Amino acid sequence: MSSDSEEDRAVPDPGIEEEPTYCPYTTYEDGDGAADLPATGEDAGGLEAAVWDALYAVEDPEMPISVVDLGLIYGVEVQEGSDDGADGDGTHVRVDMTLTYTGCPARDMLTDEVREAAASPEGVDSAAVRLVWSPEWNLEMVTEAGKADLREFGLSV
Repeated sequence: MSSDSEEDRAVPDPGIEEEPTYCPYTTYEDGDGAADLPATGEDAGGLEAAVWDALYAVEDPEMPISVVDLGLIYGVEVQEGSDDGADGDGTHVRVDMTLTYTGCPARDMLTDEVREAAASPEGVDSAAVRLVWSPEWNLEMVTEAGKADLREFGLSV
């Protein structure tokens, strides 16, 4: 017979939330609500539409599904002048995106590919990617086309 008391064997109360553990290599910023997600660029025009088209070509490294259809792209902003205020010349694109989870091993690869895609349309002088973690990604952010692709890949969504 064990000498453990009832208190020692108690199961933690699932209603008590502990402080989350954050990745030391990630800068966390509060984002906007999820009302306009998934973002697809369907209402975009001009250069912004060209950026969205380029982003659709970036696929998740684990399965051939666009990062836009996976719901990882939260927004695209096209600005005149540089984002860092260096010289104010040119057209700058900022892409707000998330990952399926904060510890994603493909983080650098995905952000680099998204940055390169956003900078690729003619007329874009520079591009940057801002990783945001709020709202947290979930399956509801996947577009209908993305859900169909996931089903084709064998996942139940």
